[in-house]
Amino acid sequence: MLSDTAGSWTPVALSADLPPATVLPAWTPAGSIALWRSQSGRASASSDRCPHRGMRLSHGFVRGEALSCIYHGWSYSPAGGCIRIPAHPDLVPPEAIRVAVQKVEESNGLIWVAVGQPATHPPPLGDLVPLRSLTAEAGIAAIEAAAGAKADADGLVSVADFPWIRLLPTQQGDRTLIHVMIEQACSIADRIAASRIAEAVRRQAEARQKEAA
Repeated sequence: MLSDTAGSWTPVALSADLPPATVLPAWTPAGSIALWRSQSGRASASSDRCPHRGMRLSHGFVRGEALSCIYHGWSYSPAGGCIRIPAHPDLVPPEAIRVAVQKVEESNGLIWVAVGQPATHPPPLGDLVPLRSLTAEAGIAAIEAAAGAKADADGLVSVADFPWIRLLPTQQGDRTLIHVMIEQACSIADRIAASRIAEAVRRQAEARQKEAA
């Protein structure tokens, strides 16, 4: 489900980290994307390059229901079509001017982006909810070793001795983005503990990665 093959889903960010009218850089096995949410709350994933001059759209801004490039202000709809060129306000942009887009779904407090055409929805994660995200300078194998468990069919890694904590890792080259998931009923004290435990797993994974290098 979380592989780099066509027809899979990648958890790219927490829903809470993308409020309305914001854009941030994200990554899928298909490449870098601009992840953005319109003013009305719709999450979209666009190619991270403006076709005009190649500026990263993740450096841009959201106005209303469009993502705009910070360089010359060319604006794109969630479907990818260019809808405004400020230097030519009376021009209806040709349909050929567009950015590639990917399918987005939100569930369990996570934003999932499709690679290819998945036959199913993102995996159901039961009563798990996201706590935070962090990045490890290590691969998934090192994270599994540090956590003391292998990823299950949904990509979740249990943390040994702490069954209420799951790690949802996505490898990004030499790094791994980790979404820390916990059971919904966890207390504030549990949340604080889970954050510290996840940090400890990250440190151990990074140490293992250095030893293996």
